[in-house]
Amino acid sequence: MRETSVSIVLVILSFVLSLIWGGPLIKLMRHFKIGKIIREDGPESHIEKLGTPTMGGFIILLPVIILTILMNAATVLGFDISGLSILLPLAVMVIFSILGAIDDWEGIRGPRKGLGMSAKMKFLMQTIFALITAFLLKYALHVPEMYWPSYPEPIPLGVAYIPIATFIIVGFSNAVNFTDGLDGLASLISITAFTAYGVISLMQGQTFLANFCFTIVGALLGFLWFNVHPAQLFMGDAGSLALGATLATVALMTGQWLLLPLIAIIPASEVLSVVLQIGYFRLSGGKRLFKMAPLHHHFELSGWSETQVVQRFWIVDLLFALVGIAISMVK
Repeated sequence: MRETSVSIVLVILSFVLSLIWGGPLIKLMRHFKIGKIIREDGPESHIEKLGTPTMGGFIILLPVIILTILMNAATVLGFDISGLSILLPLAVMVIFSILGAIDDWEGIRGPRKGLGMSAKMKFLMQTIFALITAFLLKYALHVPEMYWPSYPEPIPLGVAYIPIATFIIVGFSNAVNFTDGLDGLASLISITAFTAYGVISLMQGQTFLANFCFTIVGALLGFLWFNVHPAQLFMGDAGSLALGATLATVALMTGQWLLLPLIAIIPASEVLSVVLQIGYFRLSGGKRLFKMAPLHHHFELSGWSETQVVQRFWIVDLLFALVGIAISMVK
């Protein structure tokens, strides 16, 4: 009961901090004209988003950093709120946020304006950071390597854990990035996923990890305040890359990473739609499997409004997240 109360307090504190920080950040972005550049081949309804401030992921990052540091400081003073293990997912969040911010900046003001960092360079950096994280998860934190539904003990994977964990971190970093294309979509999906893993962490007795998850949930709720349609601020790669990599790291820390494609079914579907679109385009000699990828654009071009896509995708993700939590409880 006490653990749940602490988690709720952290959600509220993080939400308030992100609200306080959000307004000044939007003014700062507008002052320096750090605005979104819209794809010419995208849905016509997105043209009105041109110039909307981006790199809003920093709204999420700052409260999480402050509260995580304060929680660890409280632990030094004798309060059992957080632990040093949480510094790893925090470091992942900060590093991937910086990588995403560089990508955002290059796309707005850099030599690759409208494009951002080259895909090869971004993928290389993601892989390097993910590989380091995988080693630390296995050899420093000694996390449970994999839980199988209905099997009570974690299953050791040996050295195979390293490439698997690296693939999951890189994959979901890009999956959430692909999901970030409509007002509020990536925020709602991330809130749902981090809440699910926060609940799973509590059930496992990993209260420190649960507190970290709920801190992110609060910060995301604060960001969503500015990101609901019509958005005053976009998350940008500074937010989406960081959230995806951090979510994957959290899932790996619980050992319940097999449930990640279920709990975060929308990001998984978004990245799969891109892979299928590219593969089908090459194999068919230029034909398209979807009207446009990622998947949310396909439904927009099929006649759904932006709010319909966001709300329906979130409903689907919420239902699958509940299924994921239920499966994690099976012993």
